[in-house]
Amino acid sequence: MSTQKDITLPPLSSFERLSSECQHNAEKRTGRQVAIGGPGSCRASTRVGCTSGYLSTWPAHVTSQVVQQGRRHTSGGEIRNHGCGEEFGGPVGKPRFLEQLESYLKKELQALDPQQPKVQERKLQAYREVFGCFIEDFKTYKPLLCAIKNEYEITLAYLRDQIRELEPLRARLVVVSEQCEKRILGLREEERVEISALKQERQHCQKVIENMRETQSALQTQVCCLQADLATQYLMYREECDARKLLIANISSMSYGPDEEPEEEQEEVEIEDPVKEKLALKVCREDLTKAQVELNRLHAEYGDVVPRRDWETLDHTHKENLLKLETLQKDFDQMKAEYDTLLEVHKQVTTQRDSLQGELEGFKEASTPRPEWEQCADVLGGSERWADLSQGQSSQQRLEILLAELGGKNSEFFTGLGTSDDVPIYLRYEGQLKNHRLKKNAVVRILKEVWKEKVMEDGRRNESSNLPEFLRQHLESQYGEKAGEWAYSLVEGIRQHQKDDSVSLFNDILTGKVDESVYHGQTHLLSNLLKVLIHSDSTESGMLSVQDFRDDLQMAFPLKRAQDIDELVTTAQAELDNNGGSLPYQRLYTEDADGKHKDFLNLVKKQASTERHMYISELRTQLGGKGEVTVADLRAAFKNIDPSLDATTLDWVLTMAFQIHQEELEQHTTQMDTELALQHLLAVDVTRAGPAPQQD
Repeated sequence: MSTQKDITLPPLSSFERLSSECQHNAEKRTGRQVAIGGPGSCRASTRVGCTSGYLSTWPAHVTSQVVQQGRRHTSGGEIRNHGCGEEFGGPVGKPRFLEQLESYLKKELQALDPQQPKVQERKLQAYREVFGCFIEDFKTYKPLLCAIKNEYEITLAYLRDQIRELEPLRARLVVVSEQCEKRILGLREEERVEISALKQERQHCQKVIENMRETQSALQTQVCCLQADLATQYLMYREECDARKLLIANISSMSYGPDEEPEEEQEEVEIEDPVKEKLALKVCREDLTKAQVELNRLHAEYGDVVPRRDWETLDHTHKENLLKLETLQKDFDQMKAEYDTLLEVHKQVTTQRDSLQGELEGFKEASTPRPEWEQCADVLGGSERWADLSQGQSSQQRLEILLAELGGKNSEFFTGLGTSDDVPIYLRYEGQLKNHRLKKNAVVRILKEVWKEKVMEDGRRNESSNLPEFLRQHLESQYGEKAGEWAYSLVEGIRQHQKDDSVSLFNDILTGKVDESVYHGQTHLLSNLLKVLIHSDSTESGMLSVQDFRDDLQMAFPLKRAQDIDELVTTAQAELDNNGGSLPYQRLYTEDADGKHKDFLNLVKKQASTERHMYISELRTQLGGKGEVTVADLRAAFKNIDPSLDATTLDWVLTMAFQIHQEELEQHTTQMDTELALQHLLAVDVTRAGPAPQQD
């Protein structure tokens, strides 16, 4: 609050003097004693010596009222004034103190420049100073007026703070409003452009359709005209031909006698009748001219016309393409929706898996007796090393680590095998390499990363890369100079966890025992089953009835036997602790902390492996005990046991069986041992394409 300016005022208020004088005159006139109650007496409307009026601090606005009320009509018709007007000699004027305050306020307000900033605060300061002088002059009401003034000042300060706090919010609101308006305008512009493009495309399509309809109508009219002209010309030609034959017959009968032979007569006519020859030649020339003219006219009129048959073929092809486009668009939308659903399911399943895993770990720690594992620290080289080895491991895993350490299986360093060609490419390192002692979850995580990046890389290159070479590239890109340490540590971790299906399969593919197609076949099998289950879940609740679940299994695996489907349903119910109600099928795809599938998915993969072995056994039986087979023999055997197998898949299977390229397949006539070829087929993902043929 700014300080008040000093205002030079007389020591006694004019208002007080006026009040005192009025009260004194009133006491003299009426004989009553009126106590002067301070500067506010007249403001409180206390009746004083004036006969029928009130005193006011500024009586200018009531001057006429006081004068009118103070007049009395005498008996002689004269008007006599009573009251304060007699003392002051006329109408009541403004007090001098009030005039001084108004003069000072007017001078201060005129001195202000409206163009300067914060002019309102300066005006308020002028009024504040005048009000302060007013308070100082009224001693009796000074505490109350000071309290009122202070309360106003506090309120004004509070409101200024509120305004100051709201200023950034208003600026932010303006910015946000502008951004929203720009975004809305941008969206409207995009929609306007898209709508315009769609309208133009629609108009263009309508024009094309109208043109095609007009063309069709014109062609139909031309065809009708041509048919009518052709009928007319054909009738004319037939009549002319008949007339010509009759004319020739009549001429012949008139020219020769009845006793001559027909053949001799004809020869003589042909030889001796030049009139007939000239007539025939003339008629032929006229016909030729007419035909040539008609042919030229048809070429000129219908040279650029598309035949109706071709137009109908193109129209049919166009409609088929439109239907295919709509079908593909629907499939794309459905696949996108399924993909979004899968992402959401994955998030939910991951969250549920983490929570269940935490609960499981808590239950294990609460229910399993805890051995004194700290005693192993002295044997294994200290508490820090034992804590690093056993952190986050279960009792069984800690026991396996302890046995491995005591048995000397895990050493601190590996010795590199060198860089010779007989060493796998991912192990071609020399020197002492540190053993990182990877845990099972770390091994599974690295294997998943390798598979994920390899699938992406193969998709970009449109060809399958070699797994050992890709593993070396992946480790070098991830760990740089320490790639050798991680390669040997990963191989050692894979060797220690061969009981895990995914780890064992990766090791078989890495060492060449199994083809990579087996892994991709399992992945496709499980993802296709999940896609069918999600598609069947129309409510998107994550729940399916037992019958719907059975039908989905039959749809996903149409070649499975009924007992295999029953076994899958039973295993799913047992895994989910379900006794006939709805099945939360998404929980079947959860994994444990080590990334291992549960019983249901393991049974699906086990049945797929069994079916593949049975398929190869049927092929062995079909070959009839042959010691050696050729490409033709194996092709014929496959067609006999699986007629639904397409040619492309069959060629790929044959190349995998004989270990040759597809270009060499037709020229390959060398025989191969039957068992060796079947072993090659067992190492790849060979499955039945259709139902087995019925045998007599």
